[in-house]
Amino acid sequence: MTAGDDLAGQVIERLRFDDAGLIPAIAQSHATREVLMLAWMNADAVRETLATGRVCYWSRSRRKLWRKGESSGHTQRLVEMRFDCDSDALLLLVDQTGPACHTNRPACFFNAVQEGGIRVIAEPVS
Repeated sequence: MTAGDDLAGQVIERLRFDDAGLIPAIAQSHATREVLMLAWMNADAVRETLATGRVCYWSRSRRKLWRKGESSGHTQRLVEMRFDCDSDALLLLVDQTGPACHTNRPACFFNAVQEGGIRVIAEPVS
């Protein structure tokens, strides 16, 4: 067992996964502090992310590990992993390469409720 395996084990032991074995993970830009996206991680995704430094999630729709950027090239390098006071949510401070959203926008939170309506506040990156 390596020191990294030991650290991952300690982190996983502290986290409170839901009944499906998942925990929500918020990705935030380390540079700008913009919230980029929300996804889910299981213990294997946490372990791989800590071991490689490249963010890995659990895809609920595909029911498999999803290595962010594996098809798009829009990767996330982990700078720091935090968990909240209840140990039931993760905050991932990342260096994002390319758009974070599958719609090719910089972040997934591009729909805003403003001025009595829903507004799109970010367009896809060309």
